[in-house]
Amino acid sequence: MQSLDLAMVGNCSYAGLLDSRARLVWACMPRFDGNPVFCDLLQPTEPVGFYEVELADLATSEQRYLPNTAIVETTLRTKTGDALKIQDFAPRFKRHGRLARPLTLVRRLIPLSGTPHVRIRLRPAGNYGAEKPVVTRGSNHLRYILPDHILRLTTNAPISFILEETAFLLNRSFDLILGPDDPIERDIAELAREFLERTDDYWREWVRYLALPFEWQSSVIRAAITLKLCEVEETGAVVAAITTSIPEANGTSRTWDYRYCWLRDTYFVIRAFNRLGVTRTMEEYLRYILNIVSASPDGTLQPVFGIQMETDLAEREIDTLQGYRGHQPVRAGNLAHVQTQNDVYGTVILACAQAFFDERLDLRGDESLFRVLERVGEVAARLYDKEDAGIWELRGRERIHTFSALMCWAACDRLGRIARRLGLADRVDLWEARADTIRECIEREAWNDEKHSYVSAFGGSEIDAALLLMHEISFCSARDPRFIGTVTAVERELRRGDHVFRYVETDDFGAPENAFNVCTFWYIDALAAVGKWKEARRLFENMLASCNSMGLLSEDLDPKTRELWGNFPQTYSMVGLIASAIRLSQPWEDAF
Repeated sequence: MQSLDLAMVGNCSYAGLLDSRARLVWACMPRFDGNPVFCDLLQPTEPVGFYEVELADLATSEQRYLPNTAIVETTLRTKTGDALKIQDFAPRFKRHGRLARPLTLVRRLIPLSGTPHVRIRLRPAGNYGAEKPVVTRGSNHLRYILPDHILRLTTNAPISFILEETAFLLNRSFDLILGPDDPIERDIAELAREFLERTDDYWREWVRYLALPFEWQSSVIRAAITLKLCEVEETGAVVAAITTSIPEANGTSRTWDYRYCWLRDTYFVIRAFNRLGVTRTMEEYLRYILNIVSASPDGTLQPVFGIQMETDLAEREIDTLQGYRGHQPVRAGNLAHVQTQNDVYGTVILACAQAFFDERLDLRGDESLFRVLERVGEVAARLYDKEDAGIWELRGRERIHTFSALMCWAACDRLGRIARRLGLADRVDLWEARADTIRECIEREAWNDEKHSYVSAFGGSEIDAALLLMHEISFCSARDPRFIGTVTAVERELRRGDHVFRYVETDDFGAPENAFNVCTFWYIDALAAVGKWKEARRLFENMLASCNSMGLLSEDLDPKTRELWGNFPQTYSMVGLIASAIRLSQPWEDAF
């Protein structure tokens, strides 16, 4: 049965997913949000969309990342002792003063013991599994011609065995380089070995400069590498996940395409990169966001953009893919791009404030950038008490959401702080006054005396987990009785076992069935803030145990079975893990 016990490979030009047997089940090429050349994860109607090395009489498989890298190593064994090792990676290294990150997967097959017989099946697909490629062969390569992409497999393994999918004895190492339709004139084994060594060196060097907590370092390193792999380095965009249509729960039609850049993620991703000390990637992402902001003459922003800042992400259903475990519909595109989500104005300004206060960056905030951000703030000041779809993107109704108002407050508050930094006294007064007005409204309209808590929408009675961020964005202190009451209400109404739902009220798709992983991390952080450190650390350890075998998290989790659901790997979830680890870890100063 399919599961999300998957490993991620990538190099910031593309990303893919390998199952526990090293079967490549998902990869979109040449774009993160394009055709899934490998789409087996969503079950195409034809047997296409995968790349596997099948070991005859397979008994067990073991998988790991080479330490501090994005290189996956899978060991396959039979009961009689035949064994081989498969190394998979996307090359990434410095060359000629710049980064090489080709649309290439290198696969190395290494016999370990006995007489392993393997069969290589390479079946890319076009048009979401609807089209098989035209295949041509050369002396050392196969070309797979798809409607919008051509793949070339160059190898020192027998070409005819791969073309005919013939089993053969793996009595020596073989290398397979799958990538663009460019001839490779060097020795294949030598090139594969060089790519491996240089890619290994790159990632180990990258990890060396991470700012890590004392505890849980391996988990934070894996989360940091995963977060980096979700970046489209050409534009700086960071996608919410690399998959589409993995359902949020068993039996649900909540199947969305997450291969885009949500502005709501901006602040949280920037904060994670900042805490890790990954300033170059942080700055690349900031430039992507500022390009979007600068393109809006009146400061209005849609919630989600394409990886190249596309604004039209029209949603359609794909009938050539049966879906993850048969869940329908399979979607490409996301209707959220036409929604109104007023929280985005605050998240964007919270993120961009980094440019004014972080002196490590080449991107320096000045008065001209401040004036651009003021356009965004004007919209926030106008919309804070207006209905929207909210952070959770409700499709069937709009309300005045408390979190949206909170983020509009944050937009005005941070503009006041930036103005003070720039010495613009008149703008300080203006933005602080607007922030005060929004604060008074929130405290009046979003507080519920009966619940002794802030609530999801003005005048309402429901609770949602985004309220846990009130302390995080400095709206209130952790000692504020209203914040403590809100944390208690979230625990009472949204906690299920050791996990937290984003909300439990029925929406246009029914009642949510699974916990939302980042909300559990938000709850953990809130517990730590109010002084419940022991419980926060216990819940955090539980979340680490909820990661898959490769240390990755999806969007959702079944609190009863602990099975992962939702798109994968989820940027929000990995960011939550990083933030909680840094907050909860024993200080380095106390460790020795």
